[in-house]
Amino acid sequence: MNPGEAGLGTQVALSRYKFDCLLRDYLVSLGSSMPWAFGRLVLSSGALAGGSCALIYYVTQKAFSKASYYQLALEQLHSHPEALEALGAPLSVHHLHLTDRDNFVDIASARLKIPVSGSKSQGLLHVHSSRDGPFQRWRLQEVVLKLQDGQQIPVFKLSENPGHEVENK
Repeated sequence: MNPGEAGLGTQVALSRYKFDCLLRDYLVSLGSSMPWAFGRLVLSSGALAGGSCALIYYVTQKAFSKASYYQLALEQLHSHPEALEALGAPLSVHHLHLTDRDNFVDIASARLKIPVSGSKSQGLLHVHSSRDGPFQRWRLQEVVLKLQDGQQIPVFKLSENPGHEVENK
């Protein structure tokens, strides 16, 4: 085998050795008297914690996007010509801001601000849904598109007529 054709196992071992040397040199340059194994443990733990946070964020986003209150609101948006015209094609739905206190879900109520954008504008789809109990179906109460220019487009409001569950505006 030529020197330039090292196997994958050899390359990984060399990469790890280079990483270990660089980390050791960095810790020494800081004047650290921390034992080498402990420094490596701290660095590895930090990387693991960061990866875990990213995974939890991803799983939470997926859970929201699959929920019926989220899907029902997007169906209403996609079937509302005025809102689609204001946003422009193609329509893009972005991740929720999980740190926004206005996004919350409890046993009987859900309120979300779903970021959406198109070729003409962008805004937030404000969604309010409710249900009668923990294992009941979600019902949309109201969906309003608030564009960044201040325009508000009512997309959906629950009808007052008992015979009609939903009414599109």
